[in-house]
Amino acid sequence: MPCYSREAAFSGRVAGVDEAGRGPWAGPVVAAAVVLDADCIPDGLNDSKQLTPERRDVLWAALIDCAEIGVGIASVDEIDALNIHWATMLAMERAVAALPKDCAHVLVDGNRLPRWQRSAQAIVSGDALCVSIAAASIIAKVTRDRLMIALAHAHEGYGWHTNKGYGTPCHARGLAQLGVTLHHRRSFAPVAARLALGA
Repeated sequence: MPCYSREAAFSGRVAGVDEAGRGPWAGPVVAAAVVLDADCIPDGLNDSKQLTPERRDVLWAALIDCAEIGVGIASVDEIDALNIHWATMLAMERAVAALPKDCAHVLVDGNRLPRWQRSAQAIVSGDALCVSIAAASIIAKVTRDRLMIALAHAHEGYGWHTNKGYGTPCHARGLAQLGVTLHHRRSFAPVAARLALGA
């Protein structure tokens, strides 16, 4: 990864932003904003999808120790009210707002930006190109995975401890047999279809 080159192109504090959880049938969408210390960048930062869960956990802990982090969450109700795209944008806005100090520029993974009045750039595949976005992808992914594991303990039968709310066969069976929970996204087609049969 061309680590700090894009971040270094801007003056002032630069935050990388990414999200986790756009596609699942259940659970919130989580975004993270990360401002890295150029003198303390953990080795091996990469797109979270390219890392093992164990490696993500190690890097999450390292980032907690040496980076400035903001996390933003959009709830299932907000996803259903706004749609997943705008709920994701809301989570990103909240993540940047949650940083300990404001930043001069934001680099966002993807091709769209939230409707904010700040200096920002959307970068397609940014989690594989920009180290701060890669860091944000790890924080967002680990944070959301842990939320879904906690929810799995209270809602057995959907396999959330392993599928994290995505539409796996195990989740589909749970939905068919157990019905819809408060944590399901009612605007998503498989959940809406189950509701039509009676939750």
